[in-house]
Amino acid sequence: MNINDISIFDLSPTEKLQLVEDLWDDLAATPKDIPLHEWQKKELDRRKSNLLSKPASGLSWDQVKKNIRRQYGR
Repeated sequence: MNINDISIFDLSPTEKLQLVEDLWDDLAATPKDIPLHEWQKKELDRRKSNLLSKPASGLSWDQVKKNIRRQYGR
């Protein structure tokens, strides 16, 4: 088999998950290189401002997981 004949679609599910994880880790290593639209920046700024002005409005990660599990039964 020629290397040019190999496709990511030929990978096993485990290999695909590993590829996605590797790509995500690579992107996360340089967050400033990831382009954001202006509306995304504004939304992030709005959410940060809201959380800083009303800290109780946010949820802990544990609470978010509990809510999701309660809603979807997992």
